[in-house]
Amino acid sequence: MKGITHYINQFAPLLNTLKNYDKKTFKGDAAAGITVGIMLIPQGMAYAVLAGLPPVYGLYASIVPLLIYAILGTSRQLAVGPVAMVSLLVVAGVGELAEVGSGRFIQLAVLTAFGVGLVQFLMGLFRMGFMVNFLSHPVLSGFTSAAAIIIGASQVKNLTGLEMEQTNKVFEIVYHTVIHLSDINLITASIGIGSIAVMVLLKKWKRTFPSALIVVAAGILVTYLFALNQYGIAIVGDIPKGLPSFSTEFLSIDDIRPIMTIVLVIALVSYMESIAVAKANANKRGYKVDANQELIALGGANIGGSFFQSFPVTGGFSRTAVNDQSGANSTVASVFSAILVAFTVLFLTPLFYYLPGAVLAAIIMVAVAGLFDYKEMIKLWRTDRKDLAMLAVTFFATLFLGIEEGIAIGVILSLAVVIYSSTKPHYAEVGQLGDSHTYRNIKRFPEAKIRDEVLIYRFDSNLYFANVEHFRETIDNKVFEHGTPLELIIIDGSAITDIDSTGIDVLDRLFDDMHQKGIKIFMSGVHGPVRDKLKLSGIAEKMNNECFFFDISEAVQYYKEKEQELLHSA
Repeated sequence: MKGITHYINQFAPLLNTLKNYDKKTFKGDAAAGITVGIMLIPQGMAYAVLAGLPPVYGLYASIVPLLIYAILGTSRQLAVGPVAMVSLLVVAGVGELAEVGSGRFIQLAVLTAFGVGLVQFLMGLFRMGFMVNFLSHPVLSGFTSAAAIIIGASQVKNLTGLEMEQTNKVFEIVYHTVIHLSDINLITASIGIGSIAVMVLLKKWKRTFPSALIVVAAGILVTYLFALNQYGIAIVGDIPKGLPSFSTEFLSIDDIRPIMTIVLVIALVSYMESIAVAKANANKRGYKVDANQELIALGGANIGGSFFQSFPVTGGFSRTAVNDQSGANSTVASVFSAILVAFTVLFLTPLFYYLPGAVLAAIIMVAVAGLFDYKEMIKLWRTDRKDLAMLAVTFFATLFLGIEEGIAIGVILSLAVVIYSSTKPHYAEVGQLGDSHTYRNIKRFPEAKIRDEVLIYRFDSNLYFANVEHFRETIDNKVFEHGTPLELIIIDGSAITDIDSTGIDVLDRLFDDMHQKGIKIFMSGVHGPVRDKLKLSGIAEKMNNECFFFDISEAVQYYKEKEQELLHSA
């Protein structure tokens, strides 16, 4: 019974939270939850529009998923709900299969949430969180920076009132805007640009201030008082009142296959975005998040939400920051946010009738501005040009080829770099620092002493089939550099924690080849499991067990002693 209770508490962390819940924690959660809920109402509607859905679906996605995450999640501050990145992926992927905004599109978007949730839940259940490591940070940064530009460009039509076809091609949008500048609705543009200016100024004044709600209220009031909807200003119009109903109509086995690619992309990208912000807050607050449990929590949120007409959700950067700054102490804060959104859906949706579409576009543009990670580009320019190249390739691939193509190229690029790096690990010739027992890379420590007759070689990786050619090639090059005086090779095995059969064969051939040249081979710092394999393969016996040493210093000392013995005997 105790084991079952432990499993339930592990699967539903909220139960442990409630055991020690007190009045102070409640106050912090209530304040944060209400603050984030106020922020989430206009953002949710804006992101639904970005995803190609009616605004009310953004509110639907902000109720049930939040409640489920509150039960299953391990991040105390993570604010789950609709986010710009995922919304863009939905409209890009599902938009290829159905007309944006149509009933078919809505059905596929909800099915996508179910698919994303299922993938994430199974990944968490089978502890496969490591798979997201194949999407490196530079690749994700390049993708999100390009996505920020695409999202911003996609809202130009709503911000200006221009008529244009749905597209994610930035340059098509820019070209169309430039040649139709005279057709811009000045009132719409004034509302949109004015909303952006107000939100930026309010955020500079106080980051946690609900600036989006202020421009929403102002936009509704101005539009209603001056009847701006009669002057070509696009408004939200009627928003259905009432909580989302339970439904399984979206489920279709035949529809799963065509959306599978976008499901996998959203599952990975949304988890990466969520776990990054969750870990950052956990480190700041001094606790740990369980990566696999987070997959289960996000998966459960998306699966559960899909049955209540939600599109894919994940943890968002801006709302999480506000949640943290407003005093959130646990996932209970999400419950308060969900209750506030539910209250809005039940009673307040008629108030949004006169909300201008330009205000929602402005909210999206301000929110995604922070996704353009120029700081990372500057940092990589200074520190790692290889990673900067990966970022740039992903950035331009996403910008010019498309969302799915960009992320696919980024993943392939990440894998290619991993494979290349594993075949070309770092190695070094090391030398002695002064008269000490310390040996260091001679390239980093030019003062380190080396002897022509002794090559001390360090290989900073496990020795296996993918890198044995690099191992042999580099050691042969060093042998050639030392020339005929070379009498001894000391292989520092302190970084080699494993060796496979191919690695053993290469060591065997190296020993034979060097033996023919009259060059001895010693090994130092060999780990137990590696030495066991060398013994079982017979190489240890061939090399003579006396040729294995605890460290480099011991190997060098042994060589000097043998050298002295030979001199005395001569």
